[in-house]
Order: sequence, then structure tokens, then C-alpha cells
Amino acid sequence: MDVTVRDLDGIAEWTAAARLYREVFGYTDPAFGLTPRLLAALRRNGGSVIGALGEDGALVGFCFGFSAVEDGEFYHYSQAAVVAPAAQGSGVGRLLKHAQAAVARRTGARTMRWTFDPYALRNAHFNFAVLGATGIRFGADFYDEPGTDRVLVSWDLDPAGRTCRDGSDAVVVAAGDRFAAPDPADRAWLRQELVARFAAGRHLVGVVRPDGDPARVAYQFRPGDAA
Repeated sequence: MDVTVRDLDGIAEWTAAARLYREVFGYTDPAFGLTPRLLAALRRNGGSVIGALGEDGALVGFCFGFSAVEDGEFYHYSQAAVVAPAAQGSGVGRLLKHAQAAVARRTGARTMRWTFDPYALRNAHFNFAVLGATGIRFGADFYDEPGTDRVLVSWDLDPAGRTCRDGSDAVVVAAGDRFAAPDPADRAWLRQELVARFAAGRHLVGVVRPDGDPARVAYQFRPGDAA
């Protein structure tokens, strides 16, 4: 798909972005909405408000984020990225992330962070295999609501600084299709496994098939201080 990826500007584009955000996530409750004024504030204060526009000028993808600091580390936090259903799987998400990384670098950030649902293996594959991000923390009920477990990832914006992918252990998370979500009955078990491995100082680096077994899918970990 031929798209133009750029900063969004002006009330019409910010409104279109807020609408696409609600549509892709299926949000109808105003509490989960996104306002054009918030996007205006982010756009004008070092945040990222980026869109992917099709040949007809229609918005087919959007992401936004802001600068943040934790324990002295300055980074860019990507709050959300959405792609219209018709454009999914066409590389739009990757283009948005790289454009967001460019915004982050201009603010002086050297890493970018975001969270993903650890039970959504397609997102995991994108984060680890496509982008090369690293899972650094697990948050049970991250949004203080049941069913909102998240893994926090960090993406080194300098490709030369990214760590290798030679994880030393793996935990099976699903059977069958590599991109299927784990069975609901397995989620409590997977949560325990993720909590234990992150507590032990391990980092999440990939989604793999253990020993090439097509019937199993696993998350791959490595020691947190591995290079």
C-alpha cells in the first residue's frame, strides 16, 4: 500500500485521528475517547502525532506519544498506534513506528517505550521480530482494570545499540497458529510465568517455535544484563 507518513496538523486531521482511534479499538464510552485538543497539545509540546494517509488522502493509520522520564532515563512513550482494518498487514504499522522514532530522536530521546497485551501474539511478533524491541517489565492489570495485563517494551532508537536475540530459555504460551492468542484457561498460568521471569531479572526478546515444533509457540527470554 502506498501511503504518506507525516506529522498531523490542524483540527481536521486531529479529529480524523481521534475518530480512527475510536473505530479501530471499538470504543464507544466517552471515557475511552481521544480529543483533538489533546493531540494539539502533544503536537505543539514535543509529543508525536503521526498519520499514514492513503493515495486518496484518507487517514489509514495513526500513532501518538509523549516525552517521559523514569529513574533519570529520558525516553519517548508511545501511547497507541492504530491501523485501519483494510490497511493492516501492509507495513503501515512499521512505517508509523519508525516515523515516531524520528520524532523521539529530535527531542533527544534515545529509547522509545510502549506496552502490549502479552496474550496478543501477533503484536508480540511485531514488537520483537519486526522492530527488535525488548520486553523489560510485566504489569498485571496495568490500567487498574481486570484483563489489562501488559508487557512494557523498550526500543533502542540506535540500531547499533540493540541487543542480540540469543535467549536462553522459553515458555510455551499457545498451541497451533503462531499468531493465535492463548486459550483463556491458560492465561492465569501465563501471567504467573511472566511475573516469575521478569522478577528474576529476565527480559522478553522474541516469539519462537521451541525446537521447530509447529504445534507450539513460546516467548523467549534472556538475562536482563545480556548483550
